[in-house]
Amino acid sequence: MISVIIPAHQEEGYIGDCLRHVLASDPPRARDGTAQPVQVIVVANGCADATAQEARSLAGRFAQRGWPMEIVELAEGSKPRALNAGDRRAIYDIRVYMDADIWVSPGLIAGLAGVLDRPEPAYAGGRSRIRDARGWFLKRYARFWLRLPFMASGVPGCGVYAVNAAGRARWGDFPEVTADDMFVRYHFAPEESHPVPEDYVWPIAGNFAQLVRSRRRQDEGLAEIRRLLPEGAARSGPTAPSGGELLRLFLSDPVGFAVYASVALAVRTPLFSRQGRWDRGR
Repeated sequence: MISVIIPAHQEEGYIGDCLRHVLASDPPRARDGTAQPVQVIVVANGCADATAQEARSLAGRFAQRGWPMEIVELAEGSKPRALNAGDRRAIYDIRVYMDADIWVSPGLIAGLAGVLDRPEPAYAGGRSRIRDARGWFLKRYARFWLRLPFMASGVPGCGVYAVNAAGRARWGDFPEVTADDMFVRYHFAPEESHPVPEDYVWPIAGNFAQLVRSRRRQDEGLAEIRRLLPEGAARSGPTAPSGGELLRLFLSDPVGFAVYASVALAVRTPLFSRQGRWDRGR
């Protein structure tokens, strides 16, 4: 059985679609084939919009499936605190942590539950796809980014990741960090990280400036986690492509490489500085 924890900050217009995709999910199956319930916890943190109300409007549909659902409202906007609040209310051992703008495919949650049904510590994630890429530049960037070796063949956990009980025992509360997905991934070696062939969809930034700010935030989050867990970087393996891999990508798609490189260069300039701690950049 599995608990899905969804922190949601100002997600009106997004959380409903996220939850409808969860509702359309196949149920996890016990080893004897019996369908198992899914607990869903939405933690609306620091919301001044209708995030909680939008989530609550779907509570009846979850009840019809026999899937327990809870909406928790926190006054302060903090994703780590929202994750901790969700963990405190989770009733099942396998935990899925999901961003509130993710659309899961019907088989993803059941696939995560299946691969994590083991006694040893384990981490799992699905295959990422991108939606809402508007215009030639963003579409080219998204296509190239998904071809990076770690995205194409690793278990990055961007937007959705899951752990079993033994894996969750490797850390206590989520600390106040920007990149919770990297924080969790750094607790697992590659052989403990399990890809699930089912996919999920998440949105890309809406324009070049937002993309650069989002990418800078990712880089800052990675640097923060490396300072916090220096041993984790060595344990989890490299995420950046090697020189040989970059050359192969360049030769196979020089235009995409140029688009990707232009964003990486812009990240290192002060022109597109982030405003505040949180910038989703949709």
